[in-house]
Amino acid sequence: MGASGSSTRWEERLARGGPAVAWLALPAGLYSLAVRARGAAYDRGLCRSWSLGVPVVCAGNLTTGGTGKTPFVAWLVRELAQRGFRPGILSRGYRSGPQGTNEEAELLAELCPGVPHVQDPDRVRGGRALVAQERDVVVLDDGFQHRRLARDLDLVLVDATRPWGLAAHDGREATRALLPRGLLREPPEALARAHALVVTRSDAVPAESLAALERELAEQAPGRPIVLASHAPRAFVDEAGRASPLDSLRGATVDAVSAIGNPAAFEGTLRALGLSIGEHRVFADHHRYARAELDGLGQHRPLVTTQKDAVKLRPLGLGFRALAIEFAIRRDAAVLEALLDALPRRGETVVQLPARRKLRD
Repeated sequence: MGASGSSTRWEERLARGGPAVAWLALPAGLYSLAVRARGAAYDRGLCRSWSLGVPVVCAGNLTTGGTGKTPFVAWLVRELAQRGFRPGILSRGYRSGPQGTNEEAELLAELCPGVPHVQDPDRVRGGRALVAQERDVVVLDDGFQHRRLARDLDLVLVDATRPWGLAAHDGREATRALLPRGLLREPPEALARAHALVVTRSDAVPAESLAALERELAEQAPGRPIVLASHAPRAFVDEAGRASPLDSLRGATVDAVSAIGNPAAFEGTLRALGLSIGEHRVFADHHRYARAELDGLGQHRPLVTTQKDAVKLRPLGLGFRALAIEFAIRRDAAVLEALLDALPRRGETVVQLPARRKLRD
């Protein structure tokens, strides 16, 4: 994966390891103590969770990005709307751009037209703003760790290609560690708080690896359903919004650019579609491009990017094709459908679904 034009991503350095990285085990241990203490405080009722008075559905994960939440959030919004709800989207607003929103909000505005999206680091305040707009269900984007806002449904995404954040390196098993040594925000046993686990990119790993992951998830979150999903390529969409079929670039050599949580998965999808990659210029997740950083890309080969990156490339006047992705359930769709069907309607009593096992002290 060529990353010319940008320094080696921090995640790659963590995956490689080495003496300098090993020192990060100390702050990771301190972070682990803080996370466990905070979790125990919520589990024992020492910290309060605030209800919005309407159902809250959380799409979250354990790692710092890269699981494909944005297509899943769009899927949830559509499913809830089909059930007669008036959904609103709530997120923190990480690394907002000049317009006060980030690329995920801009993409969700395209995927969910007309659905209000509030970005506020205070998710309780932001949720109340959505309720004031007569939203009768709130989709909480990336809020599994934000326990101050009570939720009725916690759906946690796990990326089958990098379930614990870091990729395998040089044939070694992938390191699993909390921040800053790894990419985990919480230890794996925190999955026991979820009401269902959604394994994304489940079609991108060998069957034996997927089966091993399912067994481990079942150990970490006993009794919780495990849904298998994929991020299915749908079409290429150019800078003007014109769609072309997936086979329109088959056999071509392309340049690529991305600033996402899991660029390797994007590159793997392109190769699976029959594309060869001349250069893949990789930047940190949420990076806002400067025009000079992209010089040379797309001059002699088609430039391909992600949907999330497309919203940042359009203002720069570049020609490109963005790979449009759809969230698709491969197994146990009925599980998610039943959980959504069980959400209370406005005026009904909001009952919190129980967690079967609390985070261990």
